[in-house]
Amino acid sequence: MSEFSGLSQWDDSMRLALDQARMAAMHGDVPVGAIIIDQAGSVLAAAANEREIRHDPTAHAEILALREASRRLRSWRLTGLTLIVTLEPCTMCAGALVLARVARLIFGAFDPKAGAVSSLFDVVRDPRLNHRVEVRGGILEAECGAVLKDFFAGR
Repeated sequence: MSEFSGLSQWDDSMRLALDQARMAAMHGDVPVGAIIIDQAGSVLAAAANEREIRHDPTAHAEILALREASRRLRSWRLTGLTLIVTLEPCTMCAGALVLARVARLIFGAFDPKAGAVSSLFDVVRDPRLNHRVEVRGGILEAECGAVLKDFFAGR
């Protein structure tokens, strides 16, 4: 059994991403949070959606986390790293994961309206691209979904 196949091992990391998601909600943004960890499990980057406060349509949690990890590593190649995010990535973020050569993606809630990892598309595993990302979805799915539902219920 590979280290990637265990489900519960990702719960603690997803809880860190959920903390980031809650921070996004506090400043009025859609509550999505992401972290990037190395092979030893150390957090290299953590980010929350900041589209509203940055006035930037690309300020998704995944993109901000990728930028921070790249800065810290002084490389755009993020091989061997894992991105953990509370919501299935959109096409922009899925494409960025491929371009950054991220090894694996762990996500919480599925996104039937914009998900580009399994719901609408499968960008990260498209065999026509030069890199494919390992994927595990549905980690703490109910908790991740509840944060989003609570946010939108309050709107």
